Amino acid sequence: MRIMELLCSLALSIQFLLLLASSLFTNCLTMNHSTATHHHECHQHESNALLSFKKTFIISKSASYNPLSYPKTLSWVPATDCCSWDGIECNELTGHVIGIDLGSSQLYGSMDANSTLFSLVHLQSLDLSDNDFNHSQIPAKIGELSQLRHLNLSHGNENTFSGEVPPQVSQLSNLLSLDLHSYPLEPLPYDLINNLQLKASTLTSLTQNSTRLEHLRLSFVTISSSLPHTLTNLTSLQILTLCQCELYGKFPIGIFHLPNLTVLNLGGNQNLRGMLPNFFSSSFVNINLGGTSFYDTLPTSIENLTSLNCFSISSCSFYGAIPSSLGNLTQLALLDLSNNGLEGEIPHSLFRLENLEYLYLPYNFFEGHLALDMFLKLTRLNDLDLSLNKLSLLSQNRAVNVTILPPIQWLGLSRCNLNGEIPTWLMNLTTLNHLDLHDNNLQGEIPYFLFKLENLTVLDLSGNVLEGQIELEMLSKLKKLTVLGLGGGNKLSFLEGNNTSIVTFPSQIQFLDLRSCNLVHFPNFIQHLQELTDLYLSNNSIKTIPSWLWNKTTLQSLDISNNLLMGEIPPSICNLQSLVVLDLSSNNLVGMIPSCLGSFSRSLHILRLAGNKLIGNIPQNYAKENALQLIDFSSNKLYGQLPRSFINCRMLELLDVSHNHFNDSFPSWLGSLPNLKVIFLRDNKFHGAIKCPLRCTFPQLRIIDLSQNEFSGELSSEIIKNFKSMTLSNTSHQVQFKDDVYQLQHSWVDLSLFVFPMHNKGVVMEYVGRQYFHYMVAIDLSCNKISGEIPDIMGSLNRLVLLNLSNNMFTGSIPSSFGKLSNLEVLDLSANSLSGEIPQQLTELTFLDFFNVSFNNLSGPIPENRQFSTFQDNSFEGNKGLCGFQLLKKCEDHPKLPLQEPDGDQDSESGSFFELYWMVILIGYGGGLVAGLALGNAFVGDVFRLLKRIF
Repeated sequence: MRIMELLCSLALSIQFLLLLASSLFTNCLTMNHSTATHHHECHQHESNALLSFKKTFIISKSASYNPLSYPKTLSWVPATDCCSWDGIECNELTGHVIGIDLGSSQLYGSMDANSTLFSLVHLQSLDLSDNDFNHSQIPAKIGELSQLRHLNLSHGNENTFSGEVPPQVSQLSNLLSLDLHSYPLEPLPYDLINNLQLKASTLTSLTQNSTRLEHLRLSFVTISSSLPHTLTNLTSLQILTLCQCELYGKFPIGIFHLPNLTVLNLGGNQNLRGMLPNFFSSSFVNINLGGTSFYDTLPTSIENLTSLNCFSISSCSFYGAIPSSLGNLTQLALLDLSNNGLEGEIPHSLFRLENLEYLYLPYNFFEGHLALDMFLKLTRLNDLDLSLNKLSLLSQNRAVNVTILPPIQWLGLSRCNLNGEIPTWLMNLTTLNHLDLHDNNLQGEIPYFLFKLENLTVLDLSGNVLEGQIELEMLSKLKKLTVLGLGGGNKLSFLEGNNTSIVTFPSQIQFLDLRSCNLVHFPNFIQHLQELTDLYLSNNSIKTIPSWLWNKTTLQSLDISNNLLMGEIPPSICNLQSLVVLDLSSNNLVGMIPSCLGSFSRSLHILRLAGNKLIGNIPQNYAKENALQLIDFSSNKLYGQLPRSFINCRMLELLDVSHNHFNDSFPSWLGSLPNLKVIFLRDNKFHGAIKCPLRCTFPQLRIIDLSQNEFSGELSSEIIKNFKSMTLSNTSHQVQFKDDVYQLQHSWVDLSLFVFPMHNKGVVMEYVGRQYFHYMVAIDLSCNKISGEIPDIMGSLNRLVLLNLSNNMFTGSIPSSFGKLSNLEVLDLSANSLSGEIPQQLTELTFLDFFNVSFNNLSGPIPENRQFSTFQDNSFEGNKGLCGFQLLKKCEDHPKLPLQEPDGDQDSESGSFFELYWMVILIGYGGGLVAGLALGNAFVGDVFRLLKRIF
């Protein structure tokens, strides 16, 4: 996502600079021409109109982002011919004003709906870009300028016009270029707000009437519709930029075949679907589809885009191999294929693209071996990112002339199966400013030559098995360093030394990762890092936090989890109003949670205080419009009721208050939170019936754990009906999962380092990383006092992976509708009062890997099929009326049910299951089912037998 944002920002900034250069060049030509040729003087009424327009604005340097901006209107004085004014162009024969260029003129003020500007009916060109119009609306009278050919109202970072683009803009039938876009001059913020909205009907009318359009720039204008097919009729169109317009639906494939189109930027429209066509010939120079839902394989005909300079499909859903024909695009300078499902070997033809400057291939499934000498022909390569693939880089032992390696500045080789020592050829990359080697298997000490790469701004060695000591003085040589990652998996010891006051540590450090660095006290040098934004000190032995830390108001991420912190959380922590992540979990903190933590920061996304000894109530004042996505107060000694102000946490996705002493009824009011996906209330004193009023919908709920509480009464069918996100629609699970992953990649918060456990007595199962929430759909109501029959409608929750109703007071039969739970892996109904037979429909659950109905009143034969034959006797014990070979009790009074062999489709599904299952096992705690198998109080042995069988 970050690369796509940089591409959008870069492309839009370049367009802005080109427009600026074009404007300056045009002004120079106009001025030179006006001195050589006599022209008719300006008409008085037009001069007066311009002067009246000027009076409605003041000059403010902050109104323009362009560093070369200047106030053009200062030359507008009544005593002179308006045709000679800066930014004004007149028709030489008639004297009418036909062009106004006030781009980057430092104008500040609101645009009057009846501005005299719109009386200049002969205008052909109007440029008001890069000024500040104080979020006023674009006047509807813009439609009266019927001669307009060029209209530019763009602005840096955000549109200073706001509201709806007037439909009258579609009346400008002579338009050749329309520019309403924002052009961020910095990396795009995640919360960039589109202030302008363009109705679909207006866009359709515009493309129907303005058929001569050559340039259409609408990036960061909210359109929120599909694209009209009338765009395919704009045969003169050369530039189309629609970055982050909230477009959806199917992209009209005919746009790719427009004969003159050179620039197509659709980045950041995550719900826009489409495929690349077969290209026959094209004038494309720049294609950016990053962050859309484009999919399919890359066509081999892409080689026909012979003029292509920039090609980005990052964070899409492309799959398959890279066609070797891509290596025929000899003009390519930027190639970004990151965050897709591409696989196979990287074609050698890519390493012959001598003009390539930026190559981004991370987050795919590429495999094979790459040799260092393959990169020697890429003599212009600046950025290379191969992270998170299945590649092996053969570099250390190859005899390569490293003196002729490309002048790489950005090198990303994280999770690239690097082993052995840090390769020595890195010392020759003297231009290197970004080096990311995290999460490999690099060993040995950190070589001294790394600290001689004086241009380094990013050095990330975290997640390896490096060892040795790091001295503060060694790092002082890296004067430009802003990111330093040494933690996570390494066995390093960080030494400040005795003379820290005279060591010049890189004071501009913004990101510092010293996890697991054997720290026993808080590093003092951090006090001098004035620009620090992210600090990670988890898994050390730090006991106290110095008071000066609470004055570091630049901090956005603070993680001191898994240390030995003691004492209370000071209220001064609320000075850190820029925090996005605060994690103080797994320490020895005592006392009450500071009351200000609920409202001190509107930027806070993650708040984790789990695993301490905190007491008292949760703060009650959660401010409206807060940004909290995760709240974890689990494993403390908190009590009372859940604060009803949680209802203000509209972005909340996970709430965990398990293992405390809360005494409250079922918080049905949480059901109105639009993004809530996970609720953990385990092991408290919640009580009463689990009911939900009509307004309680839980629209995104995936995991709910209410186990080990005092809930009672019958389980209402109405609340089950509300769990619509646990039900698969006609859309496949795979597609829904891809959508979920896309949302994760575009989230502020990276939860990949967090561990989420689900417990049962004697058993703790853990799964790591936010993305695994979207594999897991679970309901755990075990160990309560819930009575009555199991609602039949529960069988409609066909996305469920885990269902645990054990240790309750359920009566009646097992619903036959459970046979529809096609994704179910775990079903535990043990220790209830269920009766009747085990439904034969359960044999259709081909993913079912754990099943327990012990200690009920069931009777009749145990179903026989390949799945049920794997369940051992203790899954059925305590049911006197059951019979079957598992219990060594023949079913004499019942006909034997035939053994059911799975058909081909079931085999296919089983294959998919085991592929997913092994992924789950690998991320679990000691192997096992994700989401924690709540298997009842007496069946710890079952769990270990299950795990043994799985392995």
